[in-house]
Amino acid sequence: MTSSQLNQSDYDFNDTDWAEPCSYQKNHSVEQVVGPYVHSIICILGLVGNGLVIVTYAFYKRTKSMTDIYLLNVAIADLLFVAALPLIVYNELSSWSMGPAACKLLRGSYSVNLYSGMLLLACISTDRYIAIVQARRRFRIRSLPYSRLICAIVWVFAFLLSVPTFYFYTWYEPFLFGHNQTTPHYVCEFRFSDVSAAWSTKVAIPSTQLAVGFFLPLIIMIICYTAIIVTLLKARNFQRHKAVRVVLAVVVVFITCHLPYNVVLLYETATKFHHRSCDESDALQVAKTVTQTLAYLHCCLNPVLYAFIGVKFRNHFRRIFQDLWCLGKRYIAPRRFSRVTSEIYISTRRSVDGSSENGSSFTM
Repeated sequence: MTSSQLNQSDYDFNDTDWAEPCSYQKNHSVEQVVGPYVHSIICILGLVGNGLVIVTYAFYKRTKSMTDIYLLNVAIADLLFVAALPLIVYNELSSWSMGPAACKLLRGSYSVNLYSGMLLLACISTDRYIAIVQARRRFRIRSLPYSRLICAIVWVFAFLLSVPTFYFYTWYEPFLFGHNQTTPHYVCEFRFSDVSAAWSTKVAIPSTQLAVGFFLPLIIMIICYTAIIVTLLKARNFQRHKAVRVVLAVVVVFITCHLPYNVVLLYETATKFHHRSCDESDALQVAKTVTQTLAYLHCCLNPVLYAFIGVKFRNHFRRIFQDLWCLGKRYIAPRRFSRVTSEIYISTRRSVDGSSENGSSFTM
């Protein structure tokens, strides 16, 4: 039984007695597949994709534009997100065996990375709007110092939004009425000192996540990318029309991944304190588990949509594997390949450092 199965709202009441807590058998069966297997695939893909973006910026491509700074920070947020995900899954399946510190740290960092990643995607769409729609104007805000400042503000804002999560998530052993447990069972869930705080917080936190973590980035992306598409369609150029398909892919993937989960979350928040039968609650938890996993998938697609789709970034990506191949040959046969490896590596570094890059990795 996972932690989501032991909330206070999981108990069904009748007029006279306490009823048995809902078992959530369907959701438990789904979690047994999603947790160990699907989430593992998401973690591997997310670690590889976002790790390659960070390595590329660290060793092959210097951050020369505002979008580069945003892409690097998005990759960091997604990497931290997928790194925390297996620990959360492990603790849920093993009754939060890592203790109270891990409970607050993992839940809080999950929230910080969620907010920062979504807000940075909104920043990227705004930067692309300025670069393409307002191309004739020069904005000082697109300089590297300002972009670093904006990213710092986003991270601080994401942390402030996550303070309630850090504070109210607690590691504890729930009291199960009528059940005598021989072994302690711990959960990492919200815990409140009074009823009024429970009512307000259980509505405020998911409402904030919906407003700031989904609807705000969605509105900004739709406005900016609509203006970008209109501008690109006016330019009769093959590359420009190809860029329209890229923009549409970015928006469609974002909506496909995040809209289902946020619709379920909105319904759950709106009916938070309404009575639901165990079957209804079980179906809601199944929908939440499936759609949340779909939302997690977006962190694996970000590197493809925002980084690898650019021609220049793909060239840097190829050079990573070329250098790894050269280093591997030098390790296997150092005398035979050392000279060739050095020459290839030096020429590669020269081509990287000497390349003229005036745009961003998100080639439009």
